Formats: sequence, structure tokens, C-alpha cells
Amino acid sequence: MDNELAKIVEGCRSGDHSAYKLLFKRYYRQLLGIALRYSRNREEAEDTVQDAFIKIFQGIGSYRDSGSFEGWIKRIVQYTAINSYKNNLRSHMHVDICDTETELSDKSFEQFFYDFDPEEIIGFLQQLPEGYRMVVNLYFIDGYSHKEISGMLDISTGTSKSQLFKAKNFLRHLMITTNQEKNHE
Repeated sequence: MDNELAKIVEGCRSGDHSAYKLLFKRYYRQLLGIALRYSRNREEAEDTVQDAFIKIFQGIGSYRDSGSFEGWIKRIVQYTAINSYKNNLRSHMHVDICDTETELSDKSFEQFFYDFDPEEIIGFLQQLPEGYRMVVNLYFIDGYSHKEISGMLDISTGTSKSQLFKAKNFLRHLMITTNQEKNHE
């Protein structure tokens, strides 16, 4: 942690409102980028970041200087988005599918992303149903395993795999359609 950040964190720990502002200004855009991946739209992402900053400010006294501060606040945003998703869940019927069905090549799927800029990719992610969006973010972007995702989202491992499989098909369709529209312009 650099000296400037250490001073800001210490100021936040002592309740200095100007330190809160500095921390907010320093990380808002970065944390909003994370929240946008998990959210249906910008407003929902902004709410997630706002809630996350409240948790960051309330919990900053318990932050241990031994780990990455950025990693700590990024995890808070992730967990805030996940908790929001869980709170908004309605009764969904989840169907488990066998492991072999989801073993499509992730590498070939990732190739689709090379044709799009970051704003388009976030737009695609925001069009996914909530469960799909959570699993895609946690699996592809944040690198969690299906077992870890199942624990975070309170779903079975099979449901995590099923939602990833369905999300990949949904995204493929969106990307192919978008590519076709680009080629006709």
C-alpha cells in the first residue's frame, strides 16, 4: 500500500470525512466497473457500489494491513452484488445437468469476446438473466470454481454448471447476432 493510500485508510479509520471522500473518489470508477458486470443496468450497479462503500467504511477498522487493500474492497463489491442477487431471488426452478454437457471448450467461447470492446461485453453481460450473469462473472472473470460458486450463491454445483452452459449459449447468440448486424452496416 502506497503512503497516500495508507494515510487515506488511516483517516477513514479515525472517522475523517475528507478521507472518506478521497477513498470514494479514488476507487469509485474501478468498483463501478466490477458492479456493472454483476448488474442488470447502471442504476443497479451504482446502488451496489453505494452499498459496498458503506460496508467498506463501516468495516475499514477490521481491515488487516497484511493483504491487498484493493483486493479487499473488490471482494466487498462482489459479495455485495451477490447478496443483492440472493435477496432478489424469487423461487426459481433449477435443473441440474450432467457434467459432460457443460464441458464445452471455454477457450473457444472466450474467442468470441475478442471481436467486441469492453462496453459491448458489459452490455451483453447485463442482458443475461441474473443467475446466468452471476455465474459467468464468478467463473470466467473472477476465476471461482463451480464448487465455490455453489457455496456463494447457495445453489448446487450442477446448477452452477447448468447456468454457465445456458449463459454461454445465450451470449453466443447475442454475439453472433451483433456480429451479423455489424457486417451488414
